[in-house]
Amino acid sequence: MPRPKTIDRTAILAAALDVADADGVPAVSMHAIAKRLAVTPMALYRHVANKADLLDGIVELLMADIMEGVSAPGPAAGRDAWPDALVHIAGRARAVASRHPAAFSLLLSRPAASAAAREVRAHIHDLLRQAGVGGEHVERLERIVTTTVLGMAAGQASQRFAHHPPGVLDEDVRALATFVTAGIEPFRTP
Repeated sequence: MPRPKTIDRTAILAAALDVADADGVPAVSMHAIAKRLAVTPMALYRHVANKADLLDGIVELLMADIMEGVSAPGPAAGRDAWPDALVHIAGRARAVASRHPAAFSLLLSRPAASAAAREVRAHIHDLLRQAGVGGEHVERLERIVTTTVLGMAAGQASQRFAHHPPGVLDEDVRALATFVTAGIEPFRTP
């Protein structure tokens, strides 16, 4: 008798992202994932709780992809080195949005409560602190910054700015650093 196929959470989430990319987020279901992996839907429940867990898992994958290779500038980099890290994150978000336009919408509609989401928030908090933002303003400004970055990337995913040459959009991302730097200036401590 053949041995049952072995699956894990990583394979399940990758399959869920594939389904979302191919057929849209509404097509993501336990049945569709099981079919793609050639297992029974019940086999998935050892690794994911339900459809909401699948969708949250896709968010985790997208967030991890955005943050791949991103590191905070070290303390020696100085107070004004953080915008380069922000531009890098924004560029990564645009790239992820381009690769996964249908799934990217989940970053705007699902609560960012996973470990990956907390890690991204912590990273942005660190960047803002490095920029000299005072403690009580860090969380608010992180929400504003991440919403701005995700909004720019969502425009990429939706092809809203497809009529612009790619160089213009690259300049927009670089302008984001100037925009955010000016926006946080009142919240920086001397």
